[in-house]
Amino acid sequence: MRAVICGAGIAGLSLAGRLHNVLGWEVVVLEKALYPRTEGYMIDFFGPGYDAAEAMGVLPWLEELGYPVSEAAFLDDQGRCRARLGYDRFARALDGRLLSIMRPDLELTLRERLSFAVHLRYGVGPARVDPSTYGIRVTLTDGSVLDADLLVGADGLHSTVRAMVFGEEQRYVRYLGYHTAAFTFDDPYVHAELGDRFCLTDTVERQLGLYALRDGAVAAFAVHRSADPRRPDDTRAALYREYGSLGWYVPRALAGCPPSSRVYYDQVAQTDLPCWSRGRVVLVGDACQAVSLFSGQGASLAIAGAYVLADQLAGTRRVEDALHGYERLWRPVVRHRQRAARRTARWFVPETARRLRVRRAALRFAGLPVASRLAGTSLTGKQRPALRQLATVPT
Repeated sequence: MRAVICGAGIAGLSLAGRLHNVLGWEVVVLEKALYPRTEGYMIDFFGPGYDAAEAMGVLPWLEELGYPVSEAAFLDDQGRCRARLGYDRFARALDGRLLSIMRPDLELTLRERLSFAVHLRYGVGPARVDPSTYGIRVTLTDGSVLDADLLVGADGLHSTVRAMVFGEEQRYVRYLGYHTAAFTFDDPYVHAELGDRFCLTDTVERQLGLYALRDGAVAAFAVHRSADPRRPDDTRAALYREYGSLGWYVPRALAGCPPSSRVYYDQVAQTDLPCWSRGRVVLVGDACQAVSLFSGQGASLAIAGAYVLADQLAGTRRVEDALHGYERLWRPVVRHRQRAARRTARWFVPETARRLRVRRAALRFAGLPVASRLAGTSLTGKQRPALRQLATVPT
């Protein structure tokens, strides 16, 4: 069996490793970018993806690349802490099954664990998709042709495969009213001041966070409200425009912001399709299950969703039946997290001073033991039933 996977991100790499290493499939991974993405932000990795990573045997490498985070601190323009949230309580509520890792480092781990037999091609993507004797014929942007038993669209929120097979992006992407950005810069003073804290501005309409990386750099993460879903042509100028009036270390971060080509910038959105597969074509990761950064589990769901898809492909003779089984099992999990993310958005970036004060009070309550236990349950509890499928394929 042969699979062509479009997208060398978290979902695509996870699926490629599983299909080849466990099922013995021939796998080709296509990535339209010329090289692996180095831009991205820190993620809290837990839940179903943590379970899947452990079953796949990659968890020790993720733990090695993870960062110890003592707390998330919300600071005013003078750098005074207005609210904080300790990570240790949430780690205990999750039985310690939580780690903080840079998204590019997660991709690096998955990529380095791939067998050399998996053909990973950069700078090329799909240009045309047609039925074939094998199942699917994919004509690539370089003019070459691949025949496969399965075509997987793992190419993110703005999926090319989804547009070719299912229809234009605007039909399936739900804009949530925010833009987000991430970049790294060098500032030894700020690096030393941050320590092991994830520090964020305690502000309305927009928020910028900073944390220190082990190589001496500082990573910045930003999110702000915007009625316009379009991404700006000059992302660096857009960041100055949106965050230039903030205090604390924000001016230093903006001064160190690299050129637009090295800044990750995108809209905050979710995907919602009536079906995730069509014939021998299937979508995984953000192409069909984008939950947005407000859910806190986008990367986790990407790995676990790829794992469930591989599990279904191992358990049935007909590829189409496996694709339907994957969607039947995994769609309820995704919908649950999407609903939770939409509820969380207004507290993630408060739009009024009153809501900001309410968030501060909620964060103080979250420091209590009973609240942290409740938070741990709400983050993972409703996902466990679907994860029983993870145990059906040997590692």
